[in-house]
Amino acid sequence: MQVYLAKRILLFLPTMLLVTVLVFLLLRIIPGDPAIILLEGETGEQQYTEEKLTELRAELGTDRSIPAQYVSWLWGLVRLDFGESIQYGDPVWEDIRKKFPVTFELTVLALLMSFAVAIPLGVLAALNQDGPVDYGSRVITIIGIALPNFWVAIMVLYVLSTYFDWIPPLAYANFQDDPWTNLQQMFFPALALAASHTAFIARVTRSATLEVFREDYIRTARAKGLSEMVVIGRHALKNALLPVITVLAYEFGRLMGGTIIIERLFGIPGLGTLLIGSIDTRDYPIVQGIVLVITVLVLTLNVVTDLVYAWLNPRIRYA
Repeated sequence: MQVYLAKRILLFLPTMLLVTVLVFLLLRIIPGDPAIILLEGETGEQQYTEEKLTELRAELGTDRSIPAQYVSWLWGLVRLDFGESIQYGDPVWEDIRKKFPVTFELTVLALLMSFAVAIPLGVLAALNQDGPVDYGSRVITIIGIALPNFWVAIMVLYVLSTYFDWIPPLAYANFQDDPWTNLQQMFFPALALAASHTAFIARVTRSATLEVFREDYIRTARAKGLSEMVVIGRHALKNALLPVITVLAYEFGRLMGGTIIIERLFGIPGLGTLLIGSIDTRDYPIVQGIVLVITVLVLTLNVVTDLVYAWLNPRIRYA
């Protein structure tokens, strides 16, 4: 196990290096000059001289060649220095540290909602294969997968505002300051975000449960006279959850990087809102920092998932 963990951790380095190259180059390909955006101001009509533009580019470091900019940024990362925001002048890490808990909370709430509905739905569908419950769950999951979460979010907002006179509050309440208000603000965004993910997890749970039900040890457990609840809970579900655990890491990464539109619609000041604003203003350090943080989180979750696999199924050994 120690050797396996060491190999997986060593794989972090080339993966992270590739991510840094891709995100750095892709941002430079996008049309737009951060110095010009800063000089033009919010209205985009402020006048400036060529001399002023040259000075600002030198100050931001965008006048250097792309390889020189990349090496400078990479050296900063080695020293755990994400740089400073072009737009605000604040340390990038401070901005990410403030916004990360908001997006993390939204992602966790959406996952909890997804699993609370998807796992029972998938198990019920497997227990009633080709029955009314199974066909009903298939219809629900197909619709859930087909509907994009931004459309679901718009419909949630429309229904709430039209029939219940509810709109997203302008002032965001932190969980540590006002937990109840915070959960009220987060519930509907998390619900909209969880819709398609619930459908996908339910289908995976159904398929995995059906496969486990065909195993010999399930027939043996039933032949011993064990109750159906014991057979499902103690023998079937534990093994059926292995593919679902894999989906968990995948879905978490998707959710962390897919909250952008939901946050914008519901006025949630998370990483998605910060990312969109930074792309609009070509704030390269913030965009690069957010992508790297999400990448590290996803890679870490993949390793944790493998460890949970070995814990759930002792037959799994990593060499």
